[in-house]
Amino acid sequence: MTGGLRQFSHRLQVGTHGKGLYEITDEIAGWLSRCAVRQGLLTVFVQHTSASLTIQENGDPDVVHDLNAFFNRLVPEDNRLYRHTVEGADDMPAHIRAALTLAQLAVPVEQGRMALGTWQGIYLFEHRAAAHRRSVVLHLIGE
Repeated sequence: MTGGLRQFSHRLQVGTHGKGLYEITDEIAGWLSRCAVRQGLLTVFVQHTSASLTIQENGDPDVVHDLNAFFNRLVPEDNRLYRHTVEGADDMPAHIRAALTLAQLAVPVEQGRMALGTWQGIYLFEHRAAAHRRSVVLHLIGE
């Protein structure tokens, strides 16, 4: 270890306009470049129970479309299926979708960049029908 470990954190606000996947890779990469860490580990954490995170292909928009369609079939919005319905027909399905996906991602940092594969991007997965402002916490430790 030459320079010792350093830590950085940042809160990213992501505006959504309803259900879907919103790529946040570029925003994260921009912040990461300002931290000047060569090697380390980046943690990405969403502070919500009706949204989640995923690393997914960002080369073909059909992937995002198919993922949305799949989750809509897997977890339908039907109040007859759930007890928790006071916040709307999309709320309990949003919690289930979030439980099936991830609230946190860990991404290695190599040579100052996220070690993502060629076609990988980081997405906020909004599970509610209405627009929301989502908070994503970034934490970086490295040297």
